[in-house]
Amino acid sequence: MNATLKKTIVHQQATIKITGSKSETNRLLLLKALFPNIHVENVSNSDDSEAMQKALQEESQSSDIRIVDIHHAGTAMRFLTAFFATKASSDVILTGSPRMQERPIQILVDALQQLGVEITYEKNMGYPPIRIKGKKITANEVTLKADISSQYISALLLVGPQLENGLQLNLVGTITSMPYLKMTLALLDEIGIATHFEGNCITVKPKLEVLNQVITVESDWSSASYWYSIMALSEIGTQVTLSSYKKNSLQGDAALVEMYQKFGVETVFNANHSITLSKIKHVTDEVVTFELNNSPDIAQTIAVTCFGLGMGCDLYGLHTLKIKETDRLEALQTELTKLGADISVTNDSLHLKVSKGNPSENVKIATYQDHRMAMAFAPLALKVPIIIEEAEVVSKSYPDFWNDLKKVGFLIEQN
Repeated sequence: MNATLKKTIVHQQATIKITGSKSETNRLLLLKALFPNIHVENVSNSDDSEAMQKALQEESQSSDIRIVDIHHAGTAMRFLTAFFATKASSDVILTGSPRMQERPIQILVDALQQLGVEITYEKNMGYPPIRIKGKKITANEVTLKADISSQYISALLLVGPQLENGLQLNLVGTITSMPYLKMTLALLDEIGIATHFEGNCITVKPKLEVLNQVITVESDWSSASYWYSIMALSEIGTQVTLSSYKKNSLQGDAALVEMYQKFGVETVFNANHSITLSKIKHVTDEVVTFELNNSPDIAQTIAVTCFGLGMGCDLYGLHTLKIKETDRLEALQTELTKLGADISVTNDSLHLKVSKGNPSENVKIATYQDHRMAMAFAPLALKVPIIIEEAEVVSKSYPDFWNDLKKVGFLIEQN
């Protein structure tokens, strides 16, 4: 299904409800499976979280070998690999979409094998599908590189309390995506799991059960990023209110608050935990530079915002984008070039030159089965008509995206 977006002017004021963070939700869903006394509210309605819930709900229903297909859900692939490895009775083949079967899993598998887990590859070495024979784990020490996807590290930390002797994680090198590690540790702390993080060593103490408690998931900052882009590309005086967010967020993408000040967008935290975004001034900088090691998921949004404003940007710390739903750096280069951008990428950076004039009209943007490609490019409808291919892909993280855009005045035909 394509979404054809006509040139739009958004309503001056609007309120949008955004569901829980996918990152927080999936961590808490796994912890709830380990400790049933946890009750989670404001769960993300994303495809990824639904895939995670389904896999965990079915986990206790069969002792025979079974196939778990998590489709495009990368977080679920990493977290469930560690989860099933710790379940002594499980014998699972974990698989996913064709693209998921191209995304590496070997770093995590090697780490679990250090703990004595039996995991084999069903097709290609280093990639899903994998067969996991869970076991009671007594070993407690793992060493792995620090500059890998934080999801590998978080997967191990989340199951650490279930290991008989806990877990000691030794990280070699410079740690990337630190906010996601801190998110995982903060959630463990919130449910009463003792952890210690000093230098490049993280320890998690074992725990059999936790107290009854309700945890409310903060709304997703990655989903908010598209509203920041919309505000940046809107007229001065335009506002949107989003619920519900925390000033001291666990999510790395909360860096949007500071970053988008450079694009004339002000953020106000309200007493009811909502935030109001306002376009308050025109931008004066021609080129911006951001280091996105801690928030790579907003790189696409920022690059498109800059292009829509005629600005240039230099974005660094993007090495993890090459193993996402698609190679996001190449995808950005291809699609922005169609619109008239002068852009280059390396293995870990993106460089967009200042542009004059509007983007090309009625360009078809390929999304590569990547939800963030669809949502990052949609705000350009504030400048020119644009067509987003495979628009339904947004359901991976933000199923209500197109309906929410219509609420603020976007003119969208889906066919």
